[in-house]
Amino acid sequence: MPEHHDGLPYLREALIFLALSGVLIPLLQRYRVNQMLGFLAAGVLLGPFGLWLWVGQLPWLQNFTFLSIEQVVALGKLGVLFLMFSIGLELSAERLCELRRWVFGAGTAQVLLSALAIGLMAAMFGGETEAVIVLSLALSLSSTAVVMQWMTEHHTLDSDVGQANLSILMFQDLAVVPILLLTGMLAAGDIDRWLPLLAGALIKSVLAILLIYLLGRRVIRPLFKLLGREHQPATFVALILLCTLGVAGLTAYAGLSMALGAFLAGLMLAETEFRHEVKVTIEPFKSLLLGLFFFSVGMQTDMRLLLSAPILLPLSVLGLMLIKAIVLAPLLRMGGLGWGSAIEGSFMMGQAGEFAFIIATDAAARGLFPQELAQFVLLGVALSMFATPLAARLGHGLGHTWQCKHHDGAPLSQARVASMKNHVIIVGFGRMGQLVAEVLSTQDVRYVAIDIDLMRSTKRHPLGEPVYFGDVSRPELLHRVHARSAAAIVLTMDHPEAALHAASAIRREFSDVPLLARAHDEYHARALSEAGATMVMPEALEAGLQLSFFVLEAIGIEGARAAEAIRRERENRLAIAR
Repeated sequence: MPEHHDGLPYLREALIFLALSGVLIPLLQRYRVNQMLGFLAAGVLLGPFGLWLWVGQLPWLQNFTFLSIEQVVALGKLGVLFLMFSIGLELSAERLCELRRWVFGAGTAQVLLSALAIGLMAAMFGGETEAVIVLSLALSLSSTAVVMQWMTEHHTLDSDVGQANLSILMFQDLAVVPILLLTGMLAAGDIDRWLPLLAGALIKSVLAILLIYLLGRRVIRPLFKLLGREHQPATFVALILLCTLGVAGLTAYAGLSMALGAFLAGLMLAETEFRHEVKVTIEPFKSLLLGLFFFSVGMQTDMRLLLSAPILLPLSVLGLMLIKAIVLAPLLRMGGLGWGSAIEGSFMMGQAGEFAFIIATDAAARGLFPQELAQFVLLGVALSMFATPLAARLGHGLGHTWQCKHHDGAPLSQARVASMKNHVIIVGFGRMGQLVAEVLSTQDVRYVAIDIDLMRSTKRHPLGEPVYFGDVSRPELLHRVHARSAAAIVLTMDHPEAALHAASAIRREFSDVPLLARAHDEYHARALSEAGATMVMPEALEAGLQLSFFVLEAIGIEGARAAEAIRRERENRLAIAR
């Protein structure tokens, strides 16, 4: 049993996990070992089916192993919630409407066709019809956590294939509730009434989602605007947790998935000025909790079963991933992707998902199939997750080879979310920042503005202006607005120290992007130049030069001579600023 230390339960387990997160996993990443694989392998090794089995012979191993997995699984589910929350932040209601063809068209076809193919294959090995139905539906779902983590790490979420896979995953999350309902009906023998019961569940789900979304939009943004006014980090984190867990709790109360609620919470914030700051704030928590989720999956994997079925189990996993890839690739192609992208996306989605753990466990508890079969399925699900990085790389290689050979790259017009390029990032949206934005708009130059002043950002963003709340001294925020591909970054901040701090942070992270800055005086200009600003303009320079020109004219100096004097002075001052 876990020990308690001075009233703090599970201290040893927490220290072991933090050591893995802070030492072992970064070390593995240095050698290009996927973080997800690292946590999965660590869960297998340190879990109750790993080194714990040797504690009887080597008692000291109990200091480095986990016996109880309930608490780990519960915390790991938080990682999935924050993952879904961040997915919602990437979208908006308008964007979701554009993707509806993928969500409900390709998503429905993928689940039904995959379940049919898996069911036919499973029926060949015998088994009760009810068990085959439940298993085929459970295994037709892919892992949102695994696929999203992979796409995030490899920066493919904004690509055509990334948006298509995201849409299908969203439908799969919606399908979990009807599948669980069907499982209960099969176990209770109410299959004769399955159609009206499922229809009622779907109607209830849609109404609950619409109600939560519409009410949430009227509550969440005003709440952030009211309580986030002073930009206290602790308050901001508390608001994010309240928003995520609160909406997730509401969907759970309505009988829906908590993951779906977390997604809705992110969707509500996606259209506000807090979008990028929230994304940056939750990233460390999400990564750590997702690692805990993968760790918990590894802990539930009993590799000893592999010894009892050394051929059947690997072949089952391989067959599952091939079936799902063969089903999905034509659907992606029919949706507008080229064959190369379709192949890549289908291999990425071949694994079984975290919801298969829930469905299989629930079905076994209801007596639909024996516990031994449930353990076999759970191990197969875990192994398919293990195989995802290899399958994704294989799919990418096959897709790239196909594209090179056939020059096939048909665009996905409605589902493309192009990364911003050659845009201007304006840091500080006071009078000068607004003037720069207006000039850029007249020339059809795209810009994004970031301001630490909450009132200013909440005033301008609802008007349709791309003004977001955030602190640019955090480079992660600039990554969110694609600073590396920006044409320029312009600092127009009012506070001199804040501008200097931002310039240093920006230059450390983005050494090649032109950085233009407004300075309060020549001393400030020199400091900004030393911090790495490409061009610095003292704010009083132009006003002083214009006034000097009028003075020269007023005392009788010829206009051309006065203009030349002002030109030379401007060049000298700008040379110093440079």
